[in-house]
Amino acid sequence: MSKVLVVTGLTGKKSGGGLAEKIADNMELVKQKFPDGIRAVVRASSNTKSIDNIIRSECKYVGELTDVGFLKEAFCGADTVLHVAGIHFSRQIVKAAAYCKVRRLILVHTTGIYSKYKSAGEEYRQIDDYVYKMCKENNILLTILRPTMIYGNIYDQNVVIFIKMVDKLPIMPVVNEARYELQPVHYKDLSDAYYAVLMNENDTVNKDFNLSGGAPIMLRDMLTEIGNNLNKQVKFISCPFWLAYASSWLVYLLSLTRFDYREKVQRLCEPRVFSYKQAALAFGYKPRTFQDGIVDEVRQYLND
Repeated sequence: MSKVLVVTGLTGKKSGGGLAEKIADNMELVKQKFPDGIRAVVRASSNTKSIDNIIRSECKYVGELTDVGFLKEAFCGADTVLHVAGIHFSRQIVKAAAYCKVRRLILVHTTGIYSKYKSAGEEYRQIDDYVYKMCKENNILLTILRPTMIYGNIYDQNVVIFIKMVDKLPIMPVVNEARYELQPVHYKDLSDAYYAVLMNENDTVNKDFNLSGGAPIMLRDMLTEIGNNLNKQVKFISCPFWLAYASSWLVYLLSLTRFDYREKVQRLCEPRVFSYKQAALAFGYKPRTFQDGIVDEVRQYLND
């Protein structure tokens, strides 16, 4: 069997860009493991500048991840597929992988699967169940990686929103005084983890790993730390959960069900702390704390 690696999401600004750097920095080792080449699956709209030095033009497969026929072309002859581009495409990924007899599949999913709220977690659980079933039936070696909230650059779509709010608002509105713990993970720590899993097959196949940040931190403390890096004192105004949730119901009813923020409010106060112990034991995962990781993102925000 040819030793070809296929990667999706390699040009993504949220976390893929860090992985491209990691592969470039370790290209000789990657080539030893995959001597028949590396392919990147990209969209037509993707800016491929960040991967031009590691992926030859003929190895860039341009198409949509929703198109199983296209994925079959991209995966033809592949030994390993590393899917970074999101859990919502995993059904198509595993269908194409099964058809092409891919030997090993590494999927980046989400800790959102553990949410007790239906729409947040149920879809993810259904995707996972489908992937497990398909891989078992087709003898595909599977590893699922589950990041928490990703941050680290101004494209993260998560913490950058908090940065903007702390910067622009004189008083920070929160629910239940923002006294609930999160464990956000820096995108560069994820890139290191993806690479480590890719290169350490024996310790990672047929296992799932949570990829969280270095330590839990209350949202209130996250916002305060952001303020420290912006040289701003954060002042809070807190709304009790019952009032926030009642307001979401009011919006839902007055909009004739067009705007439904009910579960978003519920999840806002849902603790999201997950141990990365298994990842640490299997491949030496050692993520940074939020206090260390937020510095560069705030600096990037101020210079943007």
